[in-house]
Amino acid sequence: MTDAYQKIAGKIVYKGKNVVFSIKYQIFKTYIHRNRKICYIMSKKVEGAVMKLGIAGAGMIVIQGLLEFVHDIKGIELVGICATKRSEEKLKKLSEEHGITYMFTDYEEMLKLDEIDTVYVAVNNHLHYEFTRKAILAGKHVICEKPFTVHVDELKELIALAEQQQVMLLEAITNQYYPNYIELKKQLERIGNVHVVSCNYSQYSSRFDAFKRGEILPAFNADMAGGALMDLNVYNIHFNAGLFGMPKDVQYYANIDKRVDTSGVLVLDYGTFKSVCIAAKDCAGPSQAVIEGENGYLEVEGSASVCAAVAYSYRDTHEEGRFNSHPDVHRMKFEFVEFERILREQDWKRVEEGQKESLIVMEIITQAREKAGL
Repeated sequence: MTDAYQKIAGKIVYKGKNVVFSIKYQIFKTYIHRNRKICYIMSKKVEGAVMKLGIAGAGMIVIQGLLEFVHDIKGIELVGICATKRSEEKLKKLSEEHGITYMFTDYEEMLKLDEIDTVYVAVNNHLHYEFTRKAILAGKHVICEKPFTVHVDELKELIALAEQQQVMLLEAITNQYYPNYIELKKQLERIGNVHVVSCNYSQYSSRFDAFKRGEILPAFNADMAGGALMDLNVYNIHFNAGLFGMPKDVQYYANIDKRVDTSGVLVLDYGTFKSVCIAAKDCAGPSQAVIEGENGYLEVEGSASVCAAVAYSYRDTHEEGRFNSHPDVHRMKFEFVEFERILREQDWKRVEEGQKESLIVMEIITQAREKAGL
């Protein structure tokens, strides 16, 4: 190509020094590669979209999570996706399958794109703070995967920065938006004074065998904020924080190997009752969450991450049963439906409510990590 402009099957493409821009006038399945910056030349426009989303990350939470349902949410358009240089082929495949307009291997280049107004941060735990901060400074709304940050002070800084930049900052955490969890909140007073809460999320990790062989992947990397507390127990913590707020005391008894907690027992002391939160990536067990009160109990059938179904028993009325509002909906869909609504309606009050809970969760995590020596 001798000219800076080239017409390619319905595209006018400008190849600049650091990035490739395209002016679209026909959908076409190909892509242009220029150094480390990639622009994918195919688009799936969403009429009336209020959230123009850029995705940071191309891991399982994106592939088997967001991309499984996002096209069903009117109002969200996938504009860009960014991952590392080694993920170029994966990015190309995802873009082809999901009609994502732009691909990048440079995060800061993606943030320069005016077409993106919201960034979904779905990278490794230790990068959440850095990626979120850069997006806020670029004037983007941010949806950050759990755990929000590694330390509560980082989250405090991000919240202040988002307020300064007048952008929305939200944590992607499934259970807080799940209809069954919302209904459980309403039913909580039916069981009377709570005395015991127990949450167990034990799931043998597919990466634990590699860990035992000495291959340290992000899920078990202490320097990348991996481990059971950050990956699994965070759901149990959110479950409790959303119902009961900040405990009076936090203790974490962790099984530590190679500086990372492969499993552990978190004890939250609420004064009049105790909550025991178990999470394990090195063994398997029945996952459930049970709230026991003087007048009955509420039992989540499965992990606290999704509240898939809730069984109840009320002593005063002799009622027993279960509720499950949406058994066949992807576990992450509810939160993104709500995020789109929050952005569309400019619901800053809901943003603030979510941030208050996230601060409680990060305070618990920070104390737990410090007491366990993580």
